[in-house]
Amino acid sequence: MPTLEPRNQSHHSKESRVLIQDVIPYEVAESLETLQGPAEGVLKLLHHVYWGPEADCGLGQLEGVYKAYQAILREGTRVDQEQLLNASLLVKVWGELMLPVRVRDLWENKFPQLAQHS
Repeated sequence: MPTLEPRNQSHHSKESRVLIQDVIPYEVAESLETLQGPAEGVLKLLHHVYWGPEADCGLGQLEGVYKAYQAILREGTRVDQEQLLNASLLVKVWGELMLPVRVRDLWENKFPQLAQHS
C-alpha cells in the first residue's frame, strides 16, 4: 500500500502569497458629510454593487440597511457611496456590519469616529 509523504511545511511557509482580499481596490468616501443618501424608504442597489436576486432594500428594517450598506461599502465606488449611504445611519449601524477586515480598517482609519461604534 503506498504511503503519502507530508509536504515540507517549512518550504511553504517561506513563500510569500498574495491573497485577493489584500488587493481588492476598495474605495472610501472623501468625508462622512458627503454621504447624502436616504435614511428611510426603499433603496434599490445598482447591479454593479449588488447582483443578487433582490436589489431592493427597505431602510426601515435593520436587515435591509445591513444588506445595502455591506454591499455599498464592499462594491460601491466613491460616487455610489456618497449617493447611497447616509452618514448618520452608517454611524448607527457600523458596529453591526459584516465587512472585510480591509474595508473596516480603511474606513476606521479615515473616520476614527466609526471605530468608536465597533
